Amino acid sequence: MNIQSELYKSTLFQNLELMANQVVEGFISGIHKSPFHGFSAEFAEHKIYNNGESTKHIDWKLFAKTDKLYTKRYEEETNLRCHMILDNSASMYYPEVKNLNIANLNKIGFGVLAIAALMAILKRQRDAVGLSVYSDTYDYYSAEKGSERHHQMLLAKLNEIGQSQRPKSRTETYTYLHLIAEKIKRRSLIFLFSDMLQTETEDEKLFEALRHLKYNKHEVVLFHLMDEKYEVNFDFENTPQRFIDVETGEAINLYADTVKDAYQKSVLNYKEELKLKCAQYKIKYLPVDVRRDFSGILNTYMTERQKFL
Repeated sequence: MNIQSELYKSTLFQNLELMANQVVEGFISGIHKSPFHGFSAEFAEHKIYNNGESTKHIDWKLFAKTDKLYTKRYEEETNLRCHMILDNSASMYYPEVKNLNIANLNKIGFGVLAIAALMAILKRQRDAVGLSVYSDTYDYYSAEKGSERHHQMLLAKLNEIGQSQRPKSRTETYTYLHLIAEKIKRRSLIFLFSDMLQTETEDEKLFEALRHLKYNKHEVVLFHLMDEKYEVNFDFENTPQRFIDVETGEAINLYADTVKDAYQKSVLNYKEELKLKCAQYKIKYLPVDVRRDFSGILNTYMTERQKFL
């Protein structure tokens, strides 16, 4: 059930790249006790030492600071390919946000800023990044590249999405995930940002599409974006309200408490099924509340990058 109590009114990201860098710097300052303090050299050029590896490249100066073993990583080892997938369907524009900013985001705004923040890190790492955007069509595709021109092109596209009004679109997520999977030929780290709500609720087709993303030995992370307060907890006042499905336009008038228990059970069951399917397909599943910060996103990136390389 896609819920929307009022029409979405778009506002502007004033400077997406600046906002993304603020997110990254805030995150880095929060892990200042780690070997990634300062970010540029240690984060880009070190990896955790694994037992059995040669001790030849251990950074003993860093060991003296952190009491942990890290080996130096040479430039050719640092490069990875990362592909971002953004769900741009109508349900992603929930909740209505009249003043879209870093502290006040809906699902699409959170997804746009999260991707921009990850791109800021990837740029520092000299890694290649690509982008796919879908709604009721395969809206946009750009293969993984690492140039400044490419980076600015992707930022421009994300900024365009961040400024757009809610589209009147139905969604078949599984259709476009299959198309995207066919396009990504070389092994990549894939991040999917979606609320996993779709007009056609054929769950098996959706799960099969997620499995398709794993072909070619890709590593896949699903960031399941939800507004926990309303979309999971259904925390509406128990007064007569009109709920509108933002993708089909169907509406219903009711008191929230009359359906709250059944709604919560349905949503939690769906999330649990999605989590289990992701585990079965070896896809990392991370539920994300868009009312919270980006630390979960960036921590996941750091963990997955270490595993990928």
